[in-house]
Amino acid sequence: MKILFLHGWHSVPGGVKPTYLKDHGHEVINPKLDDDDFAAAVRTAQAEYDQHQPDVIAGSSRGGAIALNINSQNTPLVLLCPAWKNWGTVKTLKAYSLILHSRNDDVISFADSEELVGSSGLPSETLIEIGNDHRLADDESLSVMLWACNLLASGEKLPWLDDESQSPANLASNSKATSQEDASYICDACGEEIIIPLDVTEGTSQTYVEDCPVCCRANTIHVQIDDEGNAQVWAEPEQDYD
Repeated sequence: MKILFLHGWHSVPGGVKPTYLKDHGHEVINPKLDDDDFAAAVRTAQAEYDQHQPDVIAGSSRGGAIALNINSQNTPLVLLCPAWKNWGTVKTLKAYSLILHSRNDDVISFADSEELVGSSGLPSETLIEIGNDHRLADDESLSVMLWACNLLASGEKLPWLDDESQSPANLASNSKATSQEDASYICDACGEEIIIPLDVTEGTSQTYVEDCPVCCRANTIHVQIDDEGNAQVWAEPEQDYD
């Protein structure tokens, strides 16, 4: 997955949040944005978007305002405590986006995100209450950010549009798609346990062939992810061995 991450005011590329996404196997474009000239920051972000065509855009605080103000077509947005009232002219959020915000944020009011969702005509589940402060750098917030990026980049319909009883906060806390980053299978040829990464953006039912890193024999790998995000993985020989 390719993510354009737009940092906040007086922040720098390579911070905790983009590093977390990168450490979980994603390609992260994280440009330096001008702190003093908002229009220049928007131009930089637009150029990076046009060049890289990311699967999802994540914007933190002022970076969230920048994300709202670039022409990102149908690319989904994950906004972290977006400072949309402080910068820019765009006052609505496009569909198929998510906002993460702490009610204890003393920099950007949680009510600002409630207003943004309401004025955009989006369901209340678009706003996820998470974290203890403006930074959203705690483990739970980082995990939910990753989950949100994976969900939106997958192109699947947002689950609460199918079942309004399922809130994103509940899905995030219960979903192994957020916390289960790898799984294992037993090589049919040599009997070794092989650990593989999980990529929910590839869908809930996956089949592919890979060589065992121990014996180099080919296995057909099956991955099934249930509605709660629990992954079942097993292998079959890609061909019969003597």
